[in-house]
Amino acid sequence: MDRRDFLMGSSLMAAVALGGTAANAQRTSRALADPASLKGPFLDLTTPAGNREAWARLLGNTDMKSTKYGWAQGIVMGVRPGEAVRDLCGFTMLSTARLLPNPGPDGGYRKVLREIGYYTDLASGEIITEWKNPYLNETVKVVPIKNDPFNHTITDFFPDPPNYGGLNTFKPPRRPFQLHWTKRRGLLSLESHINLFYPSALQPSKWPRESASPFAQVTEMFNYVINWADMQDKRRTSVEYQGSWHRVTPWLPWMLMGPTPGHAMYNTVMGSFDDINQIDRRTLDYVAKNDPLYLKAPETWEEPSLSSLEWYARQQKPAPVPEGQPVPRAPDPELPAWFKAIQAKMKTGA
Repeated sequence: MDRRDFLMGSSLMAAVALGGTAANAQRTSRALADPASLKGPFLDLTTPAGNREAWARLLGNTDMKSTKYGWAQGIVMGVRPGEAVRDLCGFTMLSTARLLPNPGPDGGYRKVLREIGYYTDLASGEIITEWKNPYLNETVKVVPIKNDPFNHTITDFFPDPPNYGGLNTFKPPRRPFQLHWTKRRGLLSLESHINLFYPSALQPSKWPRESASPFAQVTEMFNYVINWADMQDKRRTSVEYQGSWHRVTPWLPWMLMGPTPGHAMYNTVMGSFDDINQIDRRTLDYVAKNDPLYLKAPETWEEPSLSSLEWYARQQKPAPVPEGQPVPRAPDPELPAWFKAIQAKMKTGA
């Protein structure tokens, strides 16, 4: 909910899931390989209007009064060349969203959302405020995800990708809103993703410990599973879903990985509910105590919509590097014994 840019898409969540890349456009014909199966008694998911209403009911409530609650839970992993992927910490997220009328010429809806994500201990599941970096053997302060707002429009056309306060200037050609649905028996599935590459708000010249690249290279991946009967029930103004959210992103800035090669990856399950009491109770209690604003959806459209990276640049301060010292980086991975043995044999010609 990153999302993600969380979540929901972040993630964080749903806004970045909309696509806007050439790859998504090329796959539309495959998504409609069996168009008859996507034509229901209420919504025809082969049409932009049908996709608009389906998407709005997944991400919000078309009564334009009620709140839709999103959640995600999983782990954050570290990916470095030369070693196995490592599980670093857990993750839990809550988002609250509301639909508003879209006053623009395309009509449809405005979706307004705020989302919060916390990092958790792998063993206990408790939300953490400090984390022991296993690569650097250093204890660092954990910075939660707090995206408020993260908004977008839902119309008969794909919206532009998030601009993250003007950092991402890419605007794809305007095209009809057709998502990548698959229907199997009584279940409707949806795959959505976006690949981003834009100037980072955390330039290494200013943020040497937080960032290794002048560009943010981020991919968000979403999978939704929906009850077909619910989607075709015209009495429902909201449709719940279950699914998964994945994010490939630079090292999280608060990890202070500096120029260490590699990146982070989120692997989570996600879903949405109309009843807030269906959300993980431990997460709800923590939000209520520490960040109660995030229990309520926004009521108005506001700008800008930023991801956690841009908020970090605006709200945090660069970690110091001692004068005259190199920027700390993690030692290179130790090669496995079996690989060293092979290398030794190659050198000796044995």
